Amino acid sequence: MSHFVRPRDIARPAVRLVAFHHAGGSAASYFPLTRHVPADWDVLLLDLPGRGKRHASPALEDMDEIVAVATEDVRPWADGTPLALFGHSLGAVVAFETARALEARGAGPGWVGVSGRGAPGHEVLTRLPDHDSPDPDLIARLRSMGGMPERLDAVPEFRDRFLRLIRCDLKAVAEYRPYAHRPPLAASLTAFGATHDSWAPIASMAPWARQTRGPFSERIYAGGHFHFLGSSFEGFAADLVEEISAALPSRSALPSAPVRTSA
Repeated sequence: MSHFVRPRDIARPAVRLVAFHHAGGSAASYFPLTRHVPADWDVLLLDLPGRGKRHASPALEDMDEIVAVATEDVRPWADGTPLALFGHSLGAVVAFETARALEARGAGPGWVGVSGRGAPGHEVLTRLPDHDSPDPDLIARLRSMGGMPERLDAVPEFRDRFLRLIRCDLKAVAEYRPYAHRPPLAASLTAFGATHDSWAPIASMAPWARQTRGPFSERIYAGGHFHFLGSSFEGFAADLVEEISAALPSRSALPSAPVRTSA
């Protein structure tokens, strides 16, 4: 069983883009990407344990375990097609560490995009909510940042499940301690930040440049942690496509198989 939401079934894609969701999120968060990337790009949206296609699996609260799961999911798709990994917040860490794991196996991506997460070694600047906070405090903090499920309190069972899930996600991020002296990635890397993101202040984004020996670029937007949701998503997606297209070799000149949209 695939743990990806794959909106398109493309036999020979020009690019394969894998996206990793934020804390408390799921693959559905990035389904709109499909409408804003080239028709010959394959889009794979991963559900981590505890949500979406993996709702029956317990959520993980250890980053090493999360990355191990993500790496095994992505590895079969690292088949020589130009590969890009993107993640926001929790997903940024998963994308980065999965890229490292794939690269160590000789199947690394050509581009990695990290959004809404300060660079390793700059966590002191990143003010995440405390996963041990009482429910009302945690909910208030999350609501202040945006990106919360609508009508969270309407269904108590859903509220309780969401809180258990996001506590696991936040604990994994809070306890993430990468080894400081690892060699940088070979892949191109783009950091996406926002002017009023208290979870990932702008000062914590530029140091991502030290995490790659390939090209590095930085995109800064007006807004907070979830600046790209809603009406801003189309512009953000266009920038994402531009960054990936600049970094990866193109197979667009080759004939592509017809795009089939999954039900």
